[in-house]
Amino acid sequence: MKPFLQLLYFLLLLQSFSIYAQDIEKEKQSDFTIAFGSCNRHNVENLLWDDIAKTKPNVWIWGGDIVYADTDNMKTLQKIYAEQNTVKGYQNLKATVPIIGTWDDHDYGINDGGEEFTAKKESQQAFLDFMGVPNDSPRRQQEGIYTVHEYSISESTIKIIVLDTRYFRTALTTDTQTKKRFKPNTYGEGTILGVTQWKWLENQLKTSTADFNIIISSIQVLSNEHGYETWGNFPHEVDKLERLLVDSKAKGIILLSGDRHISEFSRKEVNGLSYPLIDFTSSGLTHSSTNFSGEPNPFRVGEIVTAKSFGTLTFDFKMKQVNFKIIGNDEEVLEELKQGY
Repeated sequence: MKPFLQLLYFLLLLQSFSIYAQDIEKEKQSDFTIAFGSCNRHNVENLLWDDIAKTKPNVWIWGGDIVYADTDNMKTLQKIYAEQNTVKGYQNLKATVPIIGTWDDHDYGINDGGEEFTAKKESQQAFLDFMGVPNDSPRRQQEGIYTVHEYSISESTIKIIVLDTRYFRTALTTDTQTKKRFKPNTYGEGTILGVTQWKWLENQLKTSTADFNIIISSIQVLSNEHGYETWGNFPHEVDKLERLLVDSKAKGIILLSGDRHISEFSRKEVNGLSYPLIDFTSSGLTHSSTNFSGEPNPFRVGEIVTAKSFGTLTFDFKMKQVNFKIIGNDEEVLEELKQGY
């Protein structure tokens, strides 16, 4: 090949590579990654912090049970939160990634606890302290820790709606006839969110212009037959939520949950939604049900993961697609699901 043609070929190749690199960079900029997890003992080594960091999340979401305190002694609770903040891997993540999230029963203060917990107001302030919420934030004055966060990237928006399934939750019904812990309440009896939070959630969804709306619930929403804590113990609340999701016309609604010490995907066809509703459960970070023998879930997709793990959601705004992954130690992908919206 003549020198001139060689030079021309090289320049064309260089230009092609430059265009390809620009396309890759554009694609990279349009991605948004959520990492989340739950059930984290502050005094047990968490081997996943480095794996979480390697996914380069745009945000880390606590799905509840950030620590295991189970106490109404606020000095004890604050001490345990402080110990969690000294964990090196968590410190490294906090230095580079925004941290948001909710609580569940063990960081709330009482196992399976709800509205009856006498120290809930004080516990709320300790939680907000841990999350770095400013002293003048309206969340300091409201009852319950529910909140909303919005993230915009490449002209697309993700809205993350963080629910409080503890502060207002009324009594559960104990199951005395089987080996299950709880059974569904009589239809129409009780609430998970309470009146004020329901109105707030309705407003957040009906006014949302986001491309995706992510709802964080510390307990599972769809899986309803295992006999532990679940929205299914309040079947009328599940129906109410599904009606709201449809009526709101909010786009790309996804549920994230924790609590169970197992990880799994649940998927349900909801009449009126143009896409299936996914409830992605990620649990737990430092301990999981390795002796798990199985349980019914009519909405399960794939297999239950009993290994310690966390979850990621990677968004492709152009294709309107989300890639869900359950990830274990050493970045091992334990289960994966893709869904278009």
